[in-house]
Amino acid sequence: MTCVAIIGAGMMGSGVAARLHDRGCRVLTNLDRRSDASRERAAKAGMEDVPLSALGEADMILSIVPPAQARAVVEWLAPLFQNGKAPLFCDANALSPETKKELAARVEELGGIMVDGSIIGGAPKEGYDGPRLYVCGDNAETILRLNDHGLDTRLLSGPLGAAAALKMCYGGINKGIIGLITAMLLASQRHGAAEDLRKELGISQQDLLEKSRRVVPSMYPRAYRWDAEMHEISSFLAPDDKAAALIWLGLGEFYTDRAKAYEAGLELDELVKLLS
Repeated sequence: MTCVAIIGAGMMGSGVAARLHDRGCRVLTNLDRRSDASRERAAKAGMEDVPLSALGEADMILSIVPPAQARAVVEWLAPLFQNGKAPLFCDANALSPETKKELAARVEELGGIMVDGSIIGGAPKEGYDGPRLYVCGDNAETILRLNDHGLDTRLLSGPLGAAAALKMCYGGINKGIIGLITAMLLASQRHGAAEDLRKELGISQQDLLEKSRRVVPSMYPRAYRWDAEMHEISSFLAPDDKAAALIWLGLGEFYTDRAKAYEAGLELDELVKLLS
């Protein structure tokens, strides 16, 4: 039986765990200092809560956490890396290639080996074949064993950082469009043009209106983790295109504001009414 340790029991982490568990994989995690909601998701996904030392029993470790927590995960796993018994470590978070290279260097310094991974698509659910886990770097082919347990895992030919670059470009397009749509919908409400905008979208941009109805409501609960991803995308763009980098830097701040609004119970209900 393949044994995988997953760090992170959010929607994506628990979803991946459930997919693997349902296809015959043993899934370990550690829930120290985690919320009751995380514990409930982990239990439903079939994840086994074990001490840090027991994570070393896994064949591989996947880190699936908000981007801002990725570095802390590496430091938390340091005792495993240092005793030479750590499984292959795959950082599957939305980070820039440079950040991935820094993390890989730190893992190597501690005594471990890291694979670059990126997840594209929504959390696994019944009737949905995705998401896709792209991996690259030395020993990345080991992660392809997850294909045997229902997780679409694909090897990229590029060096470490190639999966990160793919994620930055895809995420920049996908979440960038969602941010732009939301910003203009909010602006239309502030300026009394909301109903007229919805009608015009229905005439000339019906596909965009339908997309908005799907993606805007689902964005708000996840905005708290999208802001750091936008900052990573900004850093990814900055060396070659400073103007573009500023756009995604602004989107990061925009998503921070949306996360605060969601926590306060603001905006979302009115947007849903507008789009209905």
